[in-house]
Amino acid sequence: MTKTQKKDPAYIHIILTLVILGLLYLLIQVAIFEPQQVLERERKFKEESRLRMLNIKQAEMLYREKYGKFTDNIDSLINFITTDSFIQSKLDSLFKPLLLSGNFSIDSLRFSPKSNQPYILQVDSTVQADSVFTKGGRFLRIDSTLVVGSRYYLECPDGYGSIGDLRNDLKLNVASWGEK
Repeated sequence: MTKTQKKDPAYIHIILTLVILGLLYLLIQVAIFEPQQVLERERKFKEESRLRMLNIKQAEMLYREKYGKFTDNIDSLINFITTDSFIQSKLDSLFKPLLLSGNFSIDSLRFSPKSNQPYILQVDSTVQADSVFTKGGRFLRIDSTLVVGSRYYLECPDGYGSIGDLRNDLKLNVASWGEK
């Protein structure tokens, strides 16, 4: 008795080869190219967000120079930048250009580019106490003064870093990522 072997039709081999090639292409896309694109997009968001935060820092320093304190209100910063004639005349030299648009935009100070969430901006408030004595050295009272805005803290809602500190003067205007 001889066994006869049936051969599979050629079109089945062609279809299986095409399916294997398609799955191989899909695997390469998912395993190699897509993660690289995600990482590149994430890097651009991080860099753009940090540039915006440096611009907010610059606006805070200019605001403090004029008013003697920092503000925790982004709208106040934007209003300050748009109404101050000195800043308007030197806008491009005072602020860093952004990656996405190529130049500085005042409205970019408001939101993080990735999540479109507002930046977290806070200022400190401390009570300073001072003892008051008579000329004879007798204690009279304690005067206390509320000081608001001597330090600020700026944080990215997407976790790309922070600038400043509410408790430590040594970290005033210092970026958490080691500014270039």
